Order: sequence, then structure tokens, then C-alpha cells
Amino acid sequence: MMTQNVYTVAQVNSYIKNMFTQDFMLQSIFVKGEVSNCKYHSSGHIYFTLKDERGTISCVMFAGNRSGLAFRMQEGQQVVAGGTVDVYERDGRYQLYARQIVLDGAGLLYERYERMKAELEERGMFDPCYKQPIPGYITTLGVVTAATGAAVRDIINVASRRNPYVQIILYPAVVQGEQAAASICRGIKTLEQYGVDVMIVGRGGGSIEDLWCFNEESVAQAIFDCRVPVISAVGHETDVTIADFVADLRAPTPSAAAELAVYEYARLEAALQDYGAALERLLGNRLTLYRSRLEHLATKLKYLSPANQIREKRTYALKLEERLESAMEAVLMKKRHELAVHIERLRGLSPLDKLNQGFAYVSDEDGKTVADIGRVEIGSMLQVHVRNGLIRARALEKETVEWEQRSRS
Repeated sequence: MMTQNVYTVAQVNSYIKNMFTQDFMLQSIFVKGEVSNCKYHSSGHIYFTLKDERGTISCVMFAGNRSGLAFRMQEGQQVVAGGTVDVYERDGRYQLYARQIVLDGAGLLYERYERMKAELEERGMFDPCYKQPIPGYITTLGVVTAATGAAVRDIINVASRRNPYVQIILYPAVVQGEQAAASICRGIKTLEQYGVDVMIVGRGGGSIEDLWCFNEESVAQAIFDCRVPVISAVGHETDVTIADFVADLRAPTPSAAAELAVYEYARLEAALQDYGAALERLLGNRLTLYRSRLEHLATKLKYLSPANQIREKRTYALKLEERLESAMEAVLMKKRHELAVHIERLRGLSPLDKLNQGFAYVSDEDGKTVADIGRVEIGSMLQVHVRNGLIRARALEKETVEWEQRSRS
């Protein structure tokens, strides 16, 4: 035996695993068969066997790939599992690591679906930047679906309940079979030309074959080119078609699509009433504030107005006039008092007053008062002034008398 040709079990298993890894076909393969020995592990993994008349293959779907399974697997089901065939080195066994599992009959369509999805995604038709916003308040709703069936009834019931004033325009399209894709495309273009506000395109649930028209490239292109926002509503919540990726918004069901497209009128009316009450309250508060400011400004204007200023100045002038009159009265009273004093003093010095008391005074012929005996000549004429008249007299003689000395003595 040649020792250099002897390998360990691990080396052989690793070599075989490497061969499987390098085989492109085994890295992405779809296997059809009947399910047996199916076990759902507590960890979330699913272990099962696919078999046919001539053989079996062990399979596993890890918990992380469970999104690729839309139904619960049961014994005896015919399925198509897509994934990778690889070797588990520890046991030296190969098995299918499944990523997607569909019921038999849909496997080839599912493969076509994945290719179409990848191609359209690469072309950018799923890019969010192309998504149009759904209008918040619409008046016309376009619906592309079958004229009969649960989908159109659900849409009409929900839309009418939410807002009876929204007009629903139905394009009765074929939604299953060979003519379906062309019919759906015509419906989208017709409602776009009509000018609806938003459009619902969809149908009720079914198998992948029933829903296949919504995976056609022509339908995807029509939705992408439509200038009216499109809501896709195909099948049930678990059904996902290419139309859902291209549409501006995906609804899980036709009923949900109607709820997304049509605003609830009662809620809007209640909200408007709340806004009206809030607006009225705010306006009332603002009017009260401005009224208070206006009253303040009116008071200020009254105080600063020319008429008020004139009135204030006039009042001030009147007060000054009163003060001036009072001051003048005081001065006049004072002067009157002083005048009275001076009058009394003058009275004491008045010649007439002295005359009234019995005194008289003498003047010469020229009317000059004779206050000195030296100015009188003997024989000159004199005038003696008394209280009630004038006496003419002649100086017969004169005598010098010292009156002060006499009065002091």
C-alpha cells in the first residue's frame, strides 16, 4: 500500500465539499419532490426530506430563510425547493440548504419571477426616488380590477364608508389568463387619461399562476410610466408581486388600498371642527388682546391729542390767569393799603385840613406863601387864606417872635 495516497476522512470530506462549492449549478438549484420527515425545530430551523420514485435528498431551511416560505409544510406535499446543495463535513453527507420553497407547479414561475425582479431592480424601477406621494385628499378614485369579485366590492365598501363624496371610476379589467396583462395596461392608461387623483391596481388572492399577470414586465412598465400615483393591491398580505415593487405604494389587501387612498371624511370633519374651535378661541384671545391695546392707545391718544393738549393748556392758562389775578389783587390790596397810609399821612400835612381846623396861611400879592417875616414890608398887601375864603389885608406893623423857644419854655 502506498502511504502517500492515503487521506483522512476529514480531508476527503473537505475535498468533496470544495467540489460541490465550485459547481455553479449546485449553488443555485431548484429541486422538486414530495415532502417527508418534516420537522419544525424549536430553534426555528425546518428539517425535511424530498423524495420521488427513484431517490431522496435531505434538506434543511434555516430560521433566517423562513421568509422564503409562504405556507406551512406538511407530509406528502409536492414542492419545489430552491437553494444550494452542499456537504456537511462532519457527517460526510450532502444536503439541500433551501432558501425558497413553493408548492409544485409554481417553481418555474417563481424562478422567472426572481429573474424579472432582479432585472427590473437593476433598471432602477424599484428606486424610491421615482415613487409619487399619495394625495391626502382626493375626489376621484380609479380602480383597475375585475368587475366582479371580492376585491372590487371591498374597495367600494371601504371607500364609500370612509368618504361617500369620492367618485369611484372602475375599469373592468381581465386579471387572470393570457389577456390579463394587456387588459391591465389598457386600464391604467385609460384612467390616467381620464385624470383620476389616485389609482388602485389589483385583485383578490390566488396562486402564483393566478397572480402571474402582475409579474409581467408590461404591467410593471405601465405602472412605472403612469403619472397618476398607483397603489398596488394584489392578493393577500403574504402575496408579493413585481407590481407591488414598482407601484408608488403597496397595500396588503384591496380593502387596505381603499383605506390608504381615501381619507376618512368623518375624521376630517371632526378635525376641521376642532381646528375651527381652536381658531375661534385663538381669534377671541387675539381680539381681546388687541381690544385691550386699542383701549390703552385710545386713552393715550386722548391724553396726547391736540384737542386734549389745547384743553390742558387752556386749563393751565386759566390757572395761571387765576394765579396772576390773585397776585395782582394781592399787590393792589397792598398798594391800596400803602396808599391809604400815605393818604392819611398827607391828610396830616394837608393845608386844607389845617384850614378846616381853624388855621390860616398868608401869601403875598403874587400868591407866594409868606413863611418869613422878613419878606413882608410894612404897608404891603397880604392875602389871608381861611377855610371858606380869602381875606385881603395890609401889613401895618410886624414883630419877630421865636415860637419854638416859647413853646419849649
